[in-house]
Amino acid sequence: MSREQISAIAHADHPIKSPLDDDSVSRLLEHGLPRGDERVLDLGCGTAEWLLRALATRPQLRAEGVDVSEVSLAQARRAAGELGVGERLALHRQEAADFGPSEAYDLVISVGATHAFGGLLPTLAAAREHLAPGGRVLIGESFWDRAPSPEAVEMFGELDDLATTVDRVVADGWTPVHGHVSTRAELDAYEWACWGSLASWALDHPDDPASAQVRETATAQRAQWLRGYRDSFGFLCLVLRRTER
Repeated sequence: MSREQISAIAHADHPIKSPLDDDSVSRLLEHGLPRGDERVLDLGCGTAEWLLRALATRPQLRAEGVDVSEVSLAQARRAAGELGVGERLALHRQEAADFGPSEAYDLVISVGATHAFGGLLPTLAAAREHLAPGGRVLIGESFWDRAPSPEAVEMFGELDDLATTVDRVVADGWTPVHGHVSTRAELDAYEWACWGSLASWALDHPDDPASAQVRETATAQRAQWLRGYRDSFGFLCLVLRRTER
């Protein structure tokens, strides 16, 4: 079974694919979309869950998403059709970093996808190229809440702490409009949902050739979370606007 297929199973009960509950997602979108008739771009959209939630509650909104996974984009198209928002959603299969600015957008989203651009500041630089005057960026990034274990650093790389992360964003010419740090409940719920979805699938498909692989993935993921980075990992979402000079 491919990594894409395993990821789809893991996120079946948590499609936002980040440690955020529904209320947090709604608040972030409210701050990112104050009018409700914006044009939105999601760089690294996956199954386009952010866009689908925004479109479903804002009938004048139009959105575009970019991702390399045809499996994820196909799922997004099906979901958009079921929600009746397909005509207002355009999806592009390509590297997010290679997507050309065909027009300006009022909100650019990149949550949990900064690796596609080589880090936080390169992601903001890419978003800036797509942003309309007065537009906003919604970005999600990991940080170290306390000193990480060597195993955690090996998995996630050299992250900053929370204060340094915010300082770097401000120094890069951005003003936070709204921020949310994932709570311990959100972090644990996300990991539990992913682990539980994998474990449940393996139990429900005992005769599937991939059952053992999925079960092993679930066990390893749970162990990494509990031993490797649960106590040190944090996740920050910011809604930003360009700083006026």
